[in-house]
Amino acid sequence: MRDGRSTGENHLVNEMPRKAVARTARLASLPLGVAGRVVGGWGKRLAGQDAAEVSAQVSAKTAEQLFAVLGQLKGGAMKFGQALSVFEAAVPDDMAAPYREALTKLQAAAPPMSARATHRMLAEQLGRSWRSRFAEFDDTPAASASIGQVHRGIWHDGRPVAVKVQYPGADEALMSDLRQLSRFSRLFQALVPGTEIKPLLAELTARMTEELDYRQEADNQRRVAAAFDGDENFIVPKVVASAPKVLVSEWVDGIPLARIIREGVMEDRDHAGYLLALFHYSAPARAGMLHADPHPGNFMLADDGRMCVIDFGGVARLPGGTPEPLGRLMRFAMEGDSKSLYETLREEGFVRPGTQVPAEHVHAYLAPFIEPLLTERFHFTRQWMQAQAERVGDLGGQDFRTGRSLNLPPQYLLIHRVLAGTTGILCQLDAELPVREIVEEWQPGFKA
Repeated sequence: MRDGRSTGENHLVNEMPRKAVARTARLASLPLGVAGRVVGGWGKRLAGQDAAEVSAQVSAKTAEQLFAVLGQLKGGAMKFGQALSVFEAAVPDDMAAPYREALTKLQAAAPPMSARATHRMLAEQLGRSWRSRFAEFDDTPAASASIGQVHRGIWHDGRPVAVKVQYPGADEALMSDLRQLSRFSRLFQALVPGTEIKPLLAELTARMTEELDYRQEADNQRRVAAAFDGDENFIVPKVVASAPKVLVSEWVDGIPLARIIREGVMEDRDHAGYLLALFHYSAPARAGMLHADPHPGNFMLADDGRMCVIDFGGVARLPGGTPEPLGRLMRFAMEGDSKSLYETLREEGFVRPGTQVPAEHVHAYLAPFIEPLLTERFHFTRQWMQAQAERVGDLGGQDFRTGRSLNLPPQYLLIHRVLAGTTGILCQLDAELPVREIVEEWQPGFKA
């Protein structure tokens, strides 16, 4: 009590350790735990146990520890875990099940802060009379996010609302986590073969300051909600009130994509996949923004078949829509025009000045990625994504060497991550959809 905190607030600080030493110790336990299990696995193999069975046991226990720690720490650690979740489809089948289960748990829940701490934050952000703005407010969180939790309420005018309240200390916890996680990037690399983890962490870190200000998120959400107001395919909840650490939006209901991935029928999988792809490609043209946090927790299917889209803390601002050269690159790769493909890549900074790499190698590297555009309908599967991850991650293969020769310009980093993440969700959904039709309509530069 010397620092003036109440018992409830002390409990919250224990739930979300903010001191660098405490949080670093939690994160440091991850590689140590993995190493111990691997050594134990070798011992079991020497004793005659089946290698595949031992590997499955190690994977299950590693997943359990990894996401338990990430979920408990919240902050940047949980944000990183959610970012990893969209690449789950690239994990080999014999390892995927435990990670899938752990990732779903991470997206769904995390230890809540106390009602007292929630009330204090609401009073700080909305004023001492904050209760008068609500007809009802549920103290039990309805959901948890990486830097805040969501409560249900009824606004004073009778509208059901979602109230997102940021965790006290989330700002310092977030940045500390991301700095520490970068030290262990090699450990996480094993979860997402073919994907560079350090740039992902760097990009996440660069956008965290923006995401911590809920007023900025409210502005993003207002713009997208206005662009899609009354749309036949999408629901973007309107903002009701906002403050730096509290955001009140209209409540939306639906079946989370995580549940459709887990148990949905094919019709729902295909429909969800179609709408996800449509939103990804059309939002930049319609709203000048790309939703930059593509994990299944941010998308739901409503009873009327529309897709509910939430959480606009992270966006890529694209006032002119998705860059036109990206459409040309897709078209050149489809047409087998390796010369134009290479020249455009160099113009856009994907090939550094002074770097020499054969144009035909570049085309061979990129062509498999545009397979979904070669047919009227494409079936996105885990096997397809795993094959791409294995191809570009094969240290002895030409595609790996070609990929290492290419550069990812800063202006394309977020677009690339979101496209990869959206594709990952489509593969988790096992969805079949006319993606070429969507790209033709909404991607500038794709049509000749």
